[in-house]
Amino acid sequence: MEVSLHRLKLLRELRHRGTVTAVADALHYSPSTVSQQLALLEREARTPLFERYGRRITLTEAGLVLAEHSESILDAVENAGNAIELLRSGTAATLRVGVWASVATGLLPTGLGILARNAPDLAVRSVELAPEAGSDAVRDGSLDLAFVIDYTNYVMPHVRTLDRRLIAVEHLYVAARSGLLGSEPVELSSLARYGWILADRRSHFGRAVRLACRDAGFEPDVRHAVGEQSTALALAAVGLGVTLVSDLGAADRPDGVTLTPLADGVARNLSLTFRARDAERPAVRTFTDAMVAAAEAVGLELPGVAPEAQGPET
Repeated sequence: MEVSLHRLKLLRELRHRGTVTAVADALHYSPSTVSQQLALLEREARTPLFERYGRRITLTEAGLVLAEHSESILDAVENAGNAIELLRSGTAATLRVGVWASVATGLLPTGLGILARNAPDLAVRSVELAPEAGSDAVRDGSLDLAFVIDYTNYVMPHVRTLDRRLIAVEHLYVAARSGLLGSEPVELSSLARYGWILADRRSHFGRAVRLACRDAGFEPDVRHAVGEQSTALALAAVGLGVTLVSDLGAADRPDGVTLTPLADGVARNLSLTFRARDAERPAVRTFTDAMVAAAEAVGLELPGVAPEAQGPET
C-alpha cells in the first residue's frame, strides 16, 4: 500500500479534531479540499476508512488503525529531517514560530537580532495567531515552536507530546486614564466600581482576568470587549474604562495612560512550546536561548531572577 504523507497528516488531524471543518480550519484548507484528499487516501488504502452519517464522518476500524500508524510514520519523517539537520551545521534550518501582537513587537525583533549575529544560518518565519492556538499548531506540525502563556491563576492544559521552556515572567498592571489611579499598588477588588475594557471570555487572557476578579469578590463590568492590548490602551487613554496590561503590552502605552502595579501579584509565565522530540534539536535550542537573551535585553523578569525595578515607568 502506497499512501501520501500529506493525506496521512490529514487523517491524523481528523482523528484528533473530530470533524473535516476543524481540520480545514487548523490547516488553512477548505472543507471540500480536505474531503477530496481523504477520499483519495481511502482509494490508496483500498479499504473503507470512513463512515458517513449525513455531514458527520467517523473512522472505521481500518481508519483508526491507519491513523494510529500515521503518528509513527510522520514522526519518523520529521526525525529523519532533524537527523540530517544535525549532520549539516546544527542550526542551518528554517523554523516556523507562532507569535501574537505584543510578542511580535516587544520581544521578537530583539531576539531575531541576536540570532542574526549568533546563528545567521537559522531562518525564522513567524505567524501571528492567538496564544490559545499555539500548542495545537505545534502539535499538528503547522509550526515548530509557539509562544504560550500561563497565568498564576489559570494554567493552560498540558499537551502530552509537547515540552515547554519558560522564557520570562510578565507582571500585570492596571492601565487607566492618567489621574484616575495613583502610582501605588492597588488591590484588584478596588477596581470593582469601574467599567472595564477586556478581552472576550473565550480568550485565555479574558478568562484569567475574570477568574482573578471573581477571586477578588466581583464580576468585572465589561463595557468594551477588545482583543488587542494596544486597542484596550487607546480606549483607556480617553477614559472609557480600566484594563490590565502586561510588561510587553505596556511598551505600546499611549500618552494619557498611567500604569499602576497590582498588589494581588497576578502574573503570567511566557514560554515557548515545541514538540518533545525536538527538545535537543540544535535549531530549537538556539532559538529559545536567543529569546531568553532577548527577554533580558528588553527588561523582562527572567525565570528565578527577581526584577530590579518595580515595573515599567508610569
